[in-house]
Amino acid sequence: MRVLVDHSIVESFAQGGRTVITLRSNKEKDPLSEQRSSSVYVPRDEAFSEVKQLTFSAKTLKSVMHALLPQLEISLLDPHLGFPHFPAIDLLFCEGLTLPKPTNAGFFQSILPRLVKAVTDTQENLLPFETPAFIDRDKFAWFRDEEFSRQTLAGLNPCSIQLVTDWPMKSNLDPKIYGPPETLITTELVEREIRGIMTVNEALKSKRLFVLDYHDLLLPYVNKVREVEGTTLYGSRALFFLTKDGTLRPVAIELTRPPTGDKPQWKQVFTPTWDATGCWLWRLAKAHVCAHDVGYHQLVIHWLRTHCCTEPYIIAANRQLSAMHPIYRLLHPHFRYTMEINALARESLINAGGIIESAFSPAKYSIELSSAAYNQLWRFDMEALPADLIRRGMAVEDPTSEHGLSDYANHYYPEPSLVQSDGELQAWWTEVRTKGHADKKDEPWWPVLETPENLIHILTTIIWVTAGHHAAVNFGQYVFAGYFPNRPTIARTNMPTENPSDEEFKNFLKKPEVELLKCFPSQIQATKVMAVLDVLSNHSPDEEYLGENMKPSWEENPVIKAAFEQFSGRLKELEGIIDERNNLKLKNIVGAGVVPYELLKPFSKPGVTGRGVPNSISI
Repeated sequence: MRVLVDHSIVESFAQGGRTVITLRSNKEKDPLSEQRSSSVYVPRDEAFSEVKQLTFSAKTLKSVMHALLPQLEISLLDPHLGFPHFPAIDLLFCEGLTLPKPTNAGFFQSILPRLVKAVTDTQENLLPFETPAFIDRDKFAWFRDEEFSRQTLAGLNPCSIQLVTDWPMKSNLDPKIYGPPETLITTELVEREIRGIMTVNEALKSKRLFVLDYHDLLLPYVNKVREVEGTTLYGSRALFFLTKDGTLRPVAIELTRPPTGDKPQWKQVFTPTWDATGCWLWRLAKAHVCAHDVGYHQLVIHWLRTHCCTEPYIIAANRQLSAMHPIYRLLHPHFRYTMEINALARESLINAGGIIESAFSPAKYSIELSSAAYNQLWRFDMEALPADLIRRGMAVEDPTSEHGLSDYANHYYPEPSLVQSDGELQAWWTEVRTKGHADKKDEPWWPVLETPENLIHILTTIIWVTAGHHAAVNFGQYVFAGYFPNRPTIARTNMPTENPSDEEFKNFLKKPEVELLKCFPSQIQATKVMAVLDVLSNHSPDEEYLGENMKPSWEENPVIKAAFEQFSGRLKELEGIIDERNNLKLKNIVGAGVVPYELLKPFSKPGVTGRGVPNSISI
């Protein structure tokens, strides 16, 4: 029911018994309906708290998007201007970017207190960026093949690399449209590159070949994206070999352009080589693969699989579960602020012409690509661990390993009949499947909610996505991508070997470094993304971490209290386990200048720390 009270709306949810006072003014056309506070509606009880508002929401992200970025555009008038040399990139951190002097004093400090280390009092204002931990430890790490490989496992996107199971690799796209499906990465080439250590068949049997495969997902977008000024695209594969010392070594990169106009399909394989020309072509090919991986990470691994796909769980829970329901009480901390941060993303990040479309390789097709990935790849039953790792061939199932929220679920649902007869619970799960994920409502892989084990699987998956998965792919963004040559968001130029003119190839041979800089993001693209990634990597002072604070209602129940305390204790043990693993002599995890992997350490202080697992997707 809705009742008008003093120009605000009191909204009662029949099923939840909750009353929400929005304090928003009424619409002129319908006085019983409230006006949106922004272009994307967020229910009042899903909005940021006052502390969160002050430290992040309106004060920081909106200030960056609506105040700082226009200042960058004024300073960098040419949107296509690249960096003239690598020292110019270094100056962003040691000296800063010159911006027009703002009209109000303290402007930069008020919107970016962490990013802005010093602002001069002269006619020009310098905006120096914080040096990311990754480049602070080793300035040249991004250049090395070993680090390129290592970050596929211990970097910002460890969710794409997969075991090679079919050989030779082959496209599943229509050859009449996209050209010959066969790869040019042949058995002979791989055996040459791994220097006769073993045959390809032996490598496949011993599970030593891995791939980043963006070929079939990206190839249908190549010609469309290339119509957008200032960007390009390929379908890509990057093949890796697992060495005997446990490190990955890149073997080959294949880039493909489908037929276009009167030109046939173009594809070429690049390998690490010893000659100068081959080395620079390899570096350019790596830049393209990194741009593809960055786009996939942001649009699929991050936005789609966490922010976007969690919304149906939240909406259905608010519509179908009462506030007193034990499953609502369990899930509510994991839904905190997600609707609000998603609204901000739709306004300022993934909107038409926003940061993603203007600075990432898929350009204006970014969200279409995310939607295509949802259609082709997303499965609820594969979203949590260990299922995701097993699906990609990165782990084998261990039935003796402990997992799941069994203590909590079994306390309230000790037998299947209680799960089956809980009308609210069944209505929630039905709405998630048939309304929230309606495109996939008839898929056979959805868990059937009939037993406590089914419920445990569902709850564990949702909580992993909102807590662990999101933390792993979000809070290292400035650490790994703040120095953009390591994680370029876009590749702006074609490979020099793709139908070049004599003059173009001559320029590449004369100044290959210039060609790499032209391929990297422009100055405006790079600095905009750097500013945004710093904000998105930031922990709020009021962050609520997984297993940190017990809900008052749980303290009243000795069984649930004991289960929470045990869970919290295990998380503290996990901190020590991560430290221990970072101290082991595992070459794929530690080494000279290597940033230790701490993204899944449960707790963190405020700021950009590269660690900490909040309960929810709140940034």
